Amino acid sequence: MSSTLRRQQNKSYYVEPTKEDLFRLAFALPEGEEALGEVHAVLTLQGKQEAFSGKLYLSTSFLTFTSLDRRSCRLTLPLATVRRVEKLAPGQDGTIAGAFALSLTLFHGLRIVVQLNSLRPTNDAFCANLRTRLKASLPMMKALKPFSHTFFSEWYLSPDRELDGEAAAAKKQQDEKVGELISFDDEKGKGKEEEQREFTTEGDTGHGYHGGLGLIFKFPGDPRKLREKSKMKLWKEYLEQHGRNLTLIRYPSFTRLVLVGLPNRLRGEMWELTCGSMFLRLHNPGVYARLLKENAGRRSASTDDIEKDLHRSLPEYAAYQDKVGIDTMRRVLTAYSWSNPALGYCQAMNLITASFLIYMSEEQCFWCLTVLCDRLLPGYYSPSMYGTVLDQRVFEHLVQRCLPSIHDHFAEADVQLSVASLPWFLSLYISSLPMVFAFRIIDCFFLMGPKVLFQVGLAILKVNGPELLQTTDDGAFINVLKRYFATLGESAHPNSSDSRTRQITKFQELFVVAFREFAIITDETIASERKRFRAEVVISIETFAKRSAIRNLKDTGRLDKAQLGLAYDHFQLASLRSKEQARRPSAADALSPKPPNSTGASPRTPSSASFGGGSGPKDEEKVEERIDRKAFGRFLGDIASWARDEKLVKNGFHEHIDRQPVDHELVDRIFVYWDQSLSGALSFQDIVTGLDAVLFNDLMSNLAWLFNVHDSNHDGYLTKDEVLQVSESLLFIFRNEPGDRYLGSVSNLIQNLFEYAESTKPEENPPRSPSLGRSPDPSTGRPRANSIVSDNPHRPYLALATFRMCILADPLLEDFFESDLTNSWRLEVLIAEEKPKQPGAGGAVGGWWGGIVNAVMTDENKERLNRLADEVGKRLDIQTIEHRPSIGKLDAAAAAIEPQARDSLFSTSNRPPKQPASPEIPNPLSAAAMRMPAYPPTSNPWADASSSGSSSPNLGRHEIDVQAAASQALHRQQFVIDDVAEGDDEDYAGGEGDAELMNQVERMLVEDEAVTGKAAQSGQDLLKQDGQSLL
Repeated sequence: MSSTLRRQQNKSYYVEPTKEDLFRLAFALPEGEEALGEVHAVLTLQGKQEAFSGKLYLSTSFLTFTSLDRRSCRLTLPLATVRRVEKLAPGQDGTIAGAFALSLTLFHGLRIVVQLNSLRPTNDAFCANLRTRLKASLPMMKALKPFSHTFFSEWYLSPDRELDGEAAAAKKQQDEKVGELISFDDEKGKGKEEEQREFTTEGDTGHGYHGGLGLIFKFPGDPRKLREKSKMKLWKEYLEQHGRNLTLIRYPSFTRLVLVGLPNRLRGEMWELTCGSMFLRLHNPGVYARLLKENAGRRSASTDDIEKDLHRSLPEYAAYQDKVGIDTMRRVLTAYSWSNPALGYCQAMNLITASFLIYMSEEQCFWCLTVLCDRLLPGYYSPSMYGTVLDQRVFEHLVQRCLPSIHDHFAEADVQLSVASLPWFLSLYISSLPMVFAFRIIDCFFLMGPKVLFQVGLAILKVNGPELLQTTDDGAFINVLKRYFATLGESAHPNSSDSRTRQITKFQELFVVAFREFAIITDETIASERKRFRAEVVISIETFAKRSAIRNLKDTGRLDKAQLGLAYDHFQLASLRSKEQARRPSAADALSPKPPNSTGASPRTPSSASFGGGSGPKDEEKVEERIDRKAFGRFLGDIASWARDEKLVKNGFHEHIDRQPVDHELVDRIFVYWDQSLSGALSFQDIVTGLDAVLFNDLMSNLAWLFNVHDSNHDGYLTKDEVLQVSESLLFIFRNEPGDRYLGSVSNLIQNLFEYAESTKPEENPPRSPSLGRSPDPSTGRPRANSIVSDNPHRPYLALATFRMCILADPLLEDFFESDLTNSWRLEVLIAEEKPKQPGAGGAVGGWWGGIVNAVMTDENKERLNRLADEVGKRLDIQTIEHRPSIGKLDAAAAAIEPQARDSLFSTSNRPPKQPASPEIPNPLSAAAMRMPAYPPTSNPWADASSSGSSSPNLGRHEIDVQAAASQALHRQQFVIDDVAEGDDEDYAGGEGDAELMNQVERMLVEDEAVTGKAAQSGQDLLKQDGQSLL
């Protein structure tokens, strides 16, 4: 069990993704999608000469494609958008004679030609699965048309907008104003044309296309400087040729257009396309509205935190100075807190949500926030902020590797890099950069993944390197960055003689450095570095959590610091095991939507029952971590030797110890006895209080403890039923002891308890039986009890004093309660103290050999080996199982002695005189002999574990105050460049303006052009080779 807790802790933070998980992540697919087949293919568009070779995948509801370089061409196509599939004749549409080619006609009329290059049986099986899945997607096809009307691109490219005559001229004039904003009244920023909107900022279908608050309160920045008209013209050409929204195909020019900057009206749609939230919204219609409806009026700790931060979210933006914007943000954050109660709400989520809502509707923002928190940045907004801390450790290492001079200077000057970098990552740079530039970074983040955060961060440090090397403290470090961020829109080379060079802004220079000089930072690099530092970060977080939990205890009793640490480790291990067991039954649909052809509530959210539907408003508070009855059984099995079955399993030359907790009514009674708050679950404070009552007991304290555990109504008396339960509890404790000594002692005890118990608390007006007299009992000389009263099993029957007297009459039971019961509670060390390795210890061979052994003989591998050995032992019929005793006081000789008959409790005439024990051979029935261990301490593997070592691991060197950094992210600097500009947009200058806009990207991504050319050329070469081979 030495590393069981660490393994459970790591599992609670991170689970190694399966092959299916990686497939879904690569194409941003919802949970539940499974790969059903894959083939090598060449993809082309009708009317296009470019051909891209790659792999075509079929999943439950999607058809996906990626080129060989994973960058040039990508496609994620819902099967519901496919309207027709036909097999092409040899040579048709440019295909090669004899090739296996398919033509797919999509919802928007786009035609894709796919040439399958795998073996014929593989191609046939792929097509058969495709046919089956297309039939299963028919119900989704009916809902596709109203859903497609929620996209701006659908409205913008709709043929209904192409009218004749004067109407066409009016529409043309409206098209020219697509990039600019609607004119509004000054009063509260509401527009004159509010009643004639063709969009909605809330959600659902049937209310126009979805848009953000920027359509009402204007978008940040000057539309002329942002060249909105030019961008819209370029995007319109791309969408007409390469599909739109659900059917869009990402060609190389798609990446260039994103890097230039998305137009304001298309930004929200492209965000949900690139991150995959569009597909979650498609498969879960009405979920957002249902969440709001079913949780209307409910309160929780998360909703209270949301209310505190609403007015601190981008207060400089006009929408969040108005009730409309505040209510919109409140609904989104509240809906997400109810959909994911384990996470709820975390600081900085309000800043992210406020930014998204400028460009997205409420429903779009809700699903985008779901993907961000659960898939793109897992653990960033959890209570421990594990993902943020881990990525800060990774970023520090990347700075050390890529910018060693800055790293060394910060180390010497004691400058904390995380003071600035943690708010960058947590708020996606929104808290530090002007909004117009932060949104450009988010454009790339959704397109290329989390690596963008690291690349931009490294570029910021490199560009400001000379000034950063002059800083001596955190304040100077922050001031350098603030001055730089405030001038991002200015020229990077204002004194240059070249006019083109003077036009390059500092932000453009930042992008060039980030995506060219730090292109070596790939997704694989980030995954590798995260794996490297994951264990270190988990130890740091858990150590801090342990210290906080112990520090927050109201009463620690007599437990010292080491014992409190061990108690917390066992408590957390039981809690983590319970959570893992709870996750296993619903692991398939824990994160995301059910398949589209099934009914279900939410992809990531619990069912409506968990929202308290129908129960009315309900206030909820954050509760401390607790363990239920089942988890308490595991906890008690770890710390009490009698609460578990311990078996020594031998399979020939292999043997191992198997521990399993055992359920019994005694465990139930202890659980209820420790649950002082009657909440049905035990907190860490309850555990500490309970352990304080058992770890330090003497003889009388143990007797009182067992008595009180069975005294259900706490009146100081045991009923007849409770007396019987005491005997059953003792038999449960002694069940694995050898011989019949303990059985005989318990049998004598129960007879004594019933013989000498006295009912000192009579019932009110007890009924009397006229046929029975009150003559004394001739056998005992005591007054005869009323039969009706005596037959009542719930009447107070036995007092504590009588209980003690009966126990003390038996030497074996007396010795058990005096020491054995207290010693049976053992807080074993779950996390061994890591001792520093001595240099050269074990020699060079021992070092590398020890490393191999430690890498191979992990706890998981040991468990697999034990299971394999057990299976082999059973099949070969050589397995033997030896049950280990729970107390272990009686050796074989003492256990073989027959139990003595019960003597009268007060008569000493019949007792045999005590014989002095021989000093050489002690009497096995004496108390001294029974106090001796049954096994020598050196050879007893079940001896009490030493607790002298430290229970807490050493703290990591890289501790970050994430809560302070999250609060810092809310204090956002205001920038003049984000101010909304009045007036009309720039006049479109024709092809020259577009060329100048695209040339900026061409200069930045010259290398991408070479890669794209190679990818396209490889597709053409493959087609030619196939044609020559077939001819």
